[in-house]
Amino acid sequence: MTALFAALLVLLAAGVLEFGASRLGRSAGLLGSLGAPLAALLGAGPVIGVLSGGPVIGSEFSWNLPGGALSFALDPLSAFFLVPVLALSALAAVYGRAYLAPYADRRRLGASWLFFNLLCAAMITVVLARNAVLFLIAWETMSLCAYLLVTFDHERAEVRRAGWIYLVAAHTGTAALLALFIGLGSAFGASPDSGSALHGARASGLFALALFGFGVKAGIVPLHVWLPEAHAAAPSHVSALMSGAMVKLGFYGILRVMLVQGGAAPLFGALLAALGLAGALTGIALALSQRDLKRALAYSSVENLGLIGLGIGIGLTGLAHAEPRLAALGFAAALYHVWAHAAMKGLLFFAAGSVQHAAHTRDLERLGGLLRRMPRLGLLFAVGALALAGLPPLSGFATEWLLYLGLLQGVTGSAPLASIGAALALGLLALAGALAAAAFVRLFGVAFLGEPRSAAASDAHDASGPMLAVMAGLAGICVALGLAPALALAGVAAPLRQLLGASAGEPLLAPVSAALAPLPPVARALWAAFGIVGIGLALRLRRAPVAQDATWACGYAAVSARMQYTARSFSELITRRVLPGSIEAATTEPLARGALPARVHFDSSHDEPLTTRVYEPLFSAIAERVAYLRRLQQGNAHLYLAYILVAVVAALTWASLRDWLAP
Repeated sequence: MTALFAALLVLLAAGVLEFGASRLGRSAGLLGSLGAPLAALLGAGPVIGVLSGGPVIGSEFSWNLPGGALSFALDPLSAFFLVPVLALSALAAVYGRAYLAPYADRRRLGASWLFFNLLCAAMITVVLARNAVLFLIAWETMSLCAYLLVTFDHERAEVRRAGWIYLVAAHTGTAALLALFIGLGSAFGASPDSGSALHGARASGLFALALFGFGVKAGIVPLHVWLPEAHAAAPSHVSALMSGAMVKLGFYGILRVMLVQGGAAPLFGALLAALGLAGALTGIALALSQRDLKRALAYSSVENLGLIGLGIGIGLTGLAHAEPRLAALGFAAALYHVWAHAAMKGLLFFAAGSVQHAAHTRDLERLGGLLRRMPRLGLLFAVGALALAGLPPLSGFATEWLLYLGLLQGVTGSAPLASIGAALALGLLALAGALAAAAFVRLFGVAFLGEPRSAAASDAHDASGPMLAVMAGLAGICVALGLAPALALAGVAAPLRQLLGASAGEPLLAPVSAALAPLPPVARALWAAFGIVGIGLALRLRRAPVAQDATWACGYAAVSARMQYTARSFSELITRRVLPGSIEAATTEPLARGALPARVHFDSSHDEPLTTRVYEPLFSAIAERVAYLRRLQQGNAHLYLAYILVAVVAALTWASLRDWLAP
């Protein structure tokens, strides 16, 4: 635990020193960007030790605040979630220094690096905390630092709007968590693995609070509305860290509460699985119609978080029905995807930032032809896109394979209703996979293939060395997890045993090992086939060079890049014929009139449907009804002090009456 405390101190010191150097005008981002890599090196030892089967590490300090001692612990579940936190923090810091370099001429970056390092420290503290007050302090610090990083480009109105939506959502979730910890009392602070299970209506109510409070951070539908706004608005290294690491802590919280309560009712497992599946379908369907590259990736995060929720829901259902094989497959799929998604989505958000740097836009309708100008970035983007589409032989396929096997196990289960639900979920999961493949073919094809759709895309250049090195490392992880999923299984085994129960041993892990066993030979065969085909094409092109000629334009004389498929037209068949009309993009389609019509303008945009059609009208109606309460807010400090005095007197009076009336 000493090494992890040292990592926290390094992060705090790096942020403060960078902020001070920035104020003196002597900063180049070096101090701020060194904190996270050093913290990752310090934390690697204890994390690997615990995941390898070592003992739980803990520390406790006395303090005078409520909730017992200031307690920290590193158990397998905490160590597992620390891996993406530490790894992506380090990579985002290296990438972020190069990404923020163009901003150094017009603003001081010390505050940004201070909040970045505080965010990393808060995430580490969240997974180590075993005291309710400490957990909430770290959770709120994490939320506030993320807000300050999201609003980095606060001069833009859409960024301020995104920050405001995120802040409201984060504090709504925190309010639910406050109620949760009041209900848990000392159960959280004592030991989540002590076996002091909670039962009955109280347990159901607490798990519902956990599902809401942590579900906001995890982007569970319909609580996901902040995520596409914030991820699109934040700097790309922050988007990668939030999507790859921070949002996963919502699932960490759900699993931790499950351990505290000693399980969950069957209803909650089925509910979480249903919400996860709904999130997967909703997220990828909305990603298909986005013009903004980062916004499309953000909706893809909603899809992948839904897959994690589906896996946890399957695991909880298996535990509730005493089906250990089903529970093992579900939890293993969720845990495996936590690591796989961190690599895949970190890679693609870094790539999107490099595209924005090179082409000065994220609008797919203004991109195109980037593969010729950015070949190395294009190759890395293709690896990440194929992995996120869940195609073999990359990391995303292994997760979906485990989910399919888990649902098949549910189909053959003893409960008829659950079997019907699992069969339906199988079909919907297959639909989500098909939509994901279409979505990433669209992103890569429109952005990297064809001809440039704007002058900015024509002048694009490949990313810098540090940026490419970070992305290449993540692409290597995507390939490695597809070739050898047992590498991840070695890290998943310890937290999986913890979730399945103290008696879980190798027999319960055997179904997961058996499920992953066929994947490495298939992956090797596919890579060998790709290599043979690639070498064959290269030799053929060397012997018979391809002649260059003009593209046939169906008889049009004036060929231009505007004749290419647009991002919207590429997916229009799916969005209009297959998906509900409620998620279709809004368009302005002026009519061309006369024999020689003037130039007309066509535009499309896509706001979050739940925000515009549900939350905004709801909150507006509530605001109108409670507007009279604004009379209490007079801006007078003396009046506010009087409010505090009245509240304190009322609380003391209530406490005295309660003690006096007590038998």
